[in-house]
Amino acid sequence: MLRSSAPVASDSPPVLQRILLVALRHLRVARGVNTLNPDALLAQLHWRYAVKKFDPARKIAPELWAALEQSLVLTPSSFGLQPWKFIVITDAAVKQKLVAVSWNQPQPAECSHHVVFAVRKALGENDVDRFLDSIVATRGGSKDALKGYRDMMTGFAGKAAEQGWLREWGVRQLYIALGNFMTSAAVLGVDTCPMEGISPEEYDKILGIEGTEFATVVACAAGYRAADDKYAQLAKVRFPATEIVRHV
Repeated sequence: MLRSSAPVASDSPPVLQRILLVALRHLRVARGVNTLNPDALLAQLHWRYAVKKFDPARKIAPELWAALEQSLVLTPSSFGLQPWKFIVITDAAVKQKLVAVSWNQPQPAECSHHVVFAVRKALGENDVDRFLDSIVATRGGSKDALKGYRDMMTGFAGKAAEQGWLREWGVRQLYIALGNFMTSAAVLGVDTCPMEGISPEEYDKILGIEGTEFATVVACAAGYRAADDKYAQLAKVRFPATEIVRHV
């Protein structure tokens, strides 16, 4: 259980120290679950923005990255099938190569970790069975008891493939993971920039996944904003909730 008096490492970056102190100050325990209060959550969502210029000298600490990586692993997906691969790039040479196929945007090279979200192009019975094996290994029970669930998933995948929208379904799952990752990063005081302005086919070639069962869809740079990124201080432009949220 975390308390507001919990220490923050003295060698943590100053901005991160402030963010962690705010988070710890607002942390509370409700029904055994650690939660941030609404003000703390909204403060982090207002703090984040799509970073245009990262500080290449600042790297995400291993313990923070481990949590962010788990935010990808723990992302929910339809049926729980997880039709994705997350490719984390920290190699400077590879990141630099990606700039040219990212509309010459500098974020891939300047960020600490560049994450590529790749979709599984096809989903067959073997994939479903592998997922069911994981359920049994994790929760116990028998695979035979999951036959109804198996039939539902294989029927869904077969219909989606036949009608040509299986890949689109997988892409939608990836965007759940992207949102989960970006929000988790904001809560931890890590900056991000989602990137659709890329050439997925060229990404596949550079990352060595061309011709495999996976294909690049979108990317997200993660790290820390540069002190002179002029976009950091701009007010957010959002339509009011009264226009875009409807209560029934």
